[in-house]
Amino acid sequence: MSERDEFGAFLVGFIVGGLTGAIVSLLFAPQSGEETRTLIREKGIELRDRASQTAEEAIARAEAAAAEARARAEELARELQARSQEVAERGKEVVETVKKTAKTARKKTTSSGEAKAGEAGA
Repeated sequence: MSERDEFGAFLVGFIVGGLTGAIVSLLFAPQSGEETRTLIREKGIELRDRASQTAEEAIARAEAAAAEARARAEELARELQARSQEVAERGKEVVETVKKTAKTARKKTTSSGEAKAGEAGA
């Protein structure tokens, strides 16, 4: 938003400066009324064209920035999805490892218990 505010301030300054310059030049120039009106009209058209061009440039910059932001967001979404899949796969591997370890421990406990029972019965 700060770029937008800066552009707005620039545009206002541009317009005010242009109008001030045009008025001062008209007041101090020795011309007839018709020449002054023609000059005012020309300066107004010139100022409008400059403002229009500046606005078009600002719009183009904003569109480019929006496209870049959109592309970055899409890239981050792809990275996040890839990482979440990676974490899910690692989680499955850990669960399988824990299951195998628990199964092995159960077998050892059962074997050990049977061996002790056999020793006690003998």
